[in-house]
Amino acid sequence: MHWILAFHLIFVVAWFAGLFYLPRLFVYHAEASDFISMERFKVMERRLFHGIMTPAGLLATALGLWLLILSGTTLISQPWMQWKLILGIGLWIYHLMCARFLWIFKHNHNTHSDRFYRIFNEIPTLFLLAMIILAIIKPGQAG
Repeated sequence: MHWILAFHLIFVVAWFAGLFYLPRLFVYHAEASDFISMERFKVMERRLFHGIMTPAGLLATALGLWLLILSGTTLISQPWMQWKLILGIGLWIYHLMCARFLWIFKHNHNTHSDRFYRIFNEIPTLFLLAMIILAIIKPGQAG
């Protein structure tokens, strides 16, 4: 079980690294005005999303669910874990929003400013803070 937890955390870190960096690339992409830079950002964004973020997110989720299954009803009955799962779903929604922005940039349809993406870039930090606090403090834990 410790090995599963270790790899779950490794993939969570990799996923968050992508969730932090991709919106930052969107900031730079939104600021770019020359064709070469815009095409370079498209390649970087695509590789990050499909090569790192999505596989890491899927593996983090699969390993997390495996840990839940191994724990029986112990973890899932805890309110902190229920909130953590809700945040995990929210993180996947954010991931899918990144996919949508990736498509928008790919087809040169971006209408958002770099400022919009700077604000959008802060959202995963809020998820990370909440998820770590829930996992460490375990508010409402029985026993």
